[in-house]
Amino acid sequence: MLRAALIIARKDLRLLAGRSGGLMQALLLGLLLIFMFSLSLVPGQGMTAQGAAAVFWMSSAFCQVLIFNMLHALEEENGQILGLLLAPAPLQSIWLGKAMAGACMLFISQLVFLPAIIIFLNQQVSSLWPVGVAALVIIDAGIVAVGSLLGALARGHSAKESLFSIIIFPLLSPLFLGGIRVGAAVFSGAQADESLKWLSISLAFDAIFTAAALLLFPFAYNVDE
Repeated sequence: MLRAALIIARKDLRLLAGRSGGLMQALLLGLLLIFMFSLSLVPGQGMTAQGAAAVFWMSSAFCQVLIFNMLHALEEENGQILGLLLAPAPLQSIWLGKAMAGACMLFISQLVFLPAIIIFLNQQVSSLWPVGVAALVIIDAGIVAVGSLLGALARGHSAKESLFSIIIFPLLSPLFLGGIRVGAAVFSGAQADESLKWLSISLAFDAIFTAAALLLFPFAYNVDE
């Protein structure tokens, strides 16, 4: 399954590299949110650490919706989805491959969002940055696990894509809350003990929703046509 997932992820990333417009849309949406929040500040004034962390994860959330809509739309033309369904690999490998490709794209986007947060919202990274990196990996894992599953549900139906965008944010709220608390600690340099508690909660979320995605994805990805 892992080998098939790596092949699918590599295929998706190569296809999206030739269609850079989709990733640019996701990046521009996140950067626009950051810039709009910066306009609410008095010149020279910085946003609170918790507010800056919230803007970062809000940008990441909207970005990942666009990313997984793009990833699951790649096989919609000319019945290409049948190639994945007929491949000699479990359907869960499709979920894992899409999640891997989405994780790469989301991480690249966040590498752009973080300097924008520091510059436009006047933030500083404290000595707790290793905790922030761990939180980024753990929370991104949960985001792509849920995103890859719900992206399959939204596949090929514009009305469902709108519903997907609504459903995913409440589902990911525990992860975003943990990301905001840990991000606030990283920017302010305080509350290190509380950050570790939120990392434990995020790990539990990852385990539960990864297991659920592995179980439910074959039912979500089957096609009727």
